[in-house]
Amino acid sequence: MVTTAHDRRVKISITLLRILIGWHFLYEGIVKLYNPEWTSFGYLASAQGPFKSIFHSLTSPSLIDWVDTMNVTALLVVGITFILGIFEKKGALVGIGLLSLYYLAHPSLPGVQQINVEGNYWLVNKNLIELAACILIYNYPTAHFFGLGHFRKGQLTKTQ
Repeated sequence: MVTTAHDRRVKISITLLRILIGWHFLYEGIVKLYNPEWTSFGYLASAQGPFKSIFHSLTSPSLIDWVDTMNVTALLVVGITFILGIFEKKGALVGIGLLSLYYLAHPSLPGVQQINVEGNYWLVNKNLIELAACILIYNYPTAHFFGLGHFRKGQLTKTQ
């Protein structure tokens, strides 16, 4: 039996997770946005695994600026929606998509040399863990509990 106190602790925990992931995405987006030298070229050019040819094709001069803009925009969207607690399900979907691409560009597969990543893992890496957290946030949104989503569509009812 789930008690009100237990339900509240779960909401607080998922809300904290949402805000921390939001901070991570927002920080990464802002750092990339204000660094004129940043580009995703190196990450894409060093892609490994079964989809490397797709990621390598994104490094073409005609696409790389668009790819960089979309990457920064996606990071900022997830960060803002998660921190403010508004449209968090849409932000979670963007985060799931972005983290899936990061994972597929450098999958933690046995026998695949890990280049341009923070560690050498077997199947699971930080991108996959954060992706799973975004799935949790998508399935258990907390903006109505703590965030601007509480005020959307006249949701001015008191939350428990």
